[in-house]
Amino acid sequence: MVDKTRVTHINEAEHKQLGPVVYWMSRDQRVNSNWALLYAIEKANEKNVPVYVVFSLFNPFLNAQPKHFQFLLNGLLSVERLCKEHGISFSILLGHPPSTISQFIADVDASLLVSDFDPLRIKRQWKNQLNNAIRIAHHEVDAHNIVPCRIVSPKLEYAAYTFRPKITKRLPIYLVGFPSIPLVTSKVYAKPADWQAVFEYVGLNNNPVHVDYFNSGEDFAIAALERFINSNLTGYNKQRNNPLANGQSGLSPYLHFGQLSAQHVAIEVTRANVPTEDKSSFLEELIVRRELSDNFCYYNPDYDSTSGFHRWAQDTHSTHRLDEREYTYPLSEFEQARTHDNLWNAAQLEMVKTGKMHGYLRMYWAKKILEWTLSPEQAMEFAIHLNDKYSLDGRDPNGYAGIAWSIGGVHDRAWATRPVFGKIRYMNRNGCKRKFDVEAYIATVYSL
Repeated sequence: MVDKTRVTHINEAEHKQLGPVVYWMSRDQRVNSNWALLYAIEKANEKNVPVYVVFSLFNPFLNAQPKHFQFLLNGLLSVERLCKEHGISFSILLGHPPSTISQFIADVDASLLVSDFDPLRIKRQWKNQLNNAIRIAHHEVDAHNIVPCRIVSPKLEYAAYTFRPKITKRLPIYLVGFPSIPLVTSKVYAKPADWQAVFEYVGLNNNPVHVDYFNSGEDFAIAALERFINSNLTGYNKQRNNPLANGQSGLSPYLHFGQLSAQHVAIEVTRANVPTEDKSSFLEELIVRRELSDNFCYYNPDYDSTSGFHRWAQDTHSTHRLDEREYTYPLSEFEQARTHDNLWNAAQLEMVKTGKMHGYLRMYWAKKILEWTLSPEQAMEFAIHLNDKYSLDGRDPNGYAGIAWSIGGVHDRAWATRPVFGKIRYMNRNGCKRKFDVEAYIATVYSL
C-alpha cells in the first residue's frame, strides 16, 4: 500500500512480536492523505495490533507564538475526531518529545515507532535522542514531499535548474492517488485529551487567540483548496506577484502544519479545468520550489546562517561588509514597522495582523533587512526571528530557504555588484511599482 522508498529505517532494533504500533505525528497533522499513518496502519494490521497516534506538544518551540499554537491545536481537535472514527487512539503528550514519546512507548509496550520525515535540525536532534532511549524499531515516512527528499537527490542541490529535472523524472512514480484509510483490525480508543490542560500548557488558558483569515483543521484546509481552484487558480500565472489581486493560493499555513497534503493538492490542481500555464506556474511553486527547500534544509546543516551560503555569496558579503548603510535599524524598530519605507512597513504589518505576507513582498522585505542591518549575520537573525514569530507558516524549510535566497543568494546566481549587496540580487521600490499599485497596497494593509 505504501511505497517502501518513502520509508527509512532510522533505528534498526528488532521488532517485538506483540505490542501496538505508535505513530508520532508531528509535521503531518492530518488523518487523510497521510502516508505515515497509512504505513502505521499497514504494519499494525500485519500483526493484528492497535495503532496509537501521539502528538508531543513542546513549548517553547522556535519562537512559536499563541496564534501558532491556536492554529495547531484547532487542527489537532480535528485529528482526534477523525482518529476516533477509525478506531485509532489519539493522545497529546506535553513536554520534551524524546522524553514523552519514549515514556509512552514503554507504557503501551509498543513494537514499532513510525514518525514523520522532517529536515529541520531540532526534529532530527529529537529523533536521535529518542532512538538512544528506546529499544524498538523506528521507521520514518516522508509524507510531506511528493517525491521523498532522500530519493529525489542524495545531495545538496545548487539551484532549481539542477533540481527540477530530477524531481520531474520521478513524478510519474510518486504523484499517485491515496488509498482509503483501511479498516483497523484491532481497534482501541484513548480517552479524550484534556484540552483545558493542553491549552493552558501553551499559555492560552481560557482566552483563545483569534487567528484572522484562517480557520484550522483538515476540513477547512480542503475547503480552502477548493476555493482556490474554483476562484483563483485561473489567472494564477499573471496575478501571483500582485498582492492586490488575491492571486495566491493561501494554502501555505495548511501545508506547513501538515493539515493539507501537497500530493493531494497537486492531484486536484492537475485535474482542474483551467489554463495549462496557470497549473504549471502553481505546480512549479508547490513541487519544485517547495521540495527544493526540504533538500536545502536536509543537506545543509547551516540552513539558517550565513555559513550555509554559496562560497561566492560569502565572499561578496565579506567584501562589502563595511559598506556604508544609509539606514540601519534595531530589531525593535523592524518589529514595530518603524522604518523610513512605508512599503516595507506595510509588508511587516500585513504579517503581524494576518499571519501571512505576500510571497513577492516577502522577498523585498528580506532584502531590505539586509540593506538596513549592520551585517549579513544580523540580517539573517532578524529576518528569521520576525518570520518565525509572526508568520503562520514560519519555522518551515520554505521560510529558511526563502530568507537564504534573499540575503545570501542561495539557489540564485551572482548579479552585478552594488554597495552593501555585493553580487546578491537587488530589489527596490521601483521594481515593486512595476508589479502592482504600491500605494493601494499600503492603504489596504493600514485599513485592516
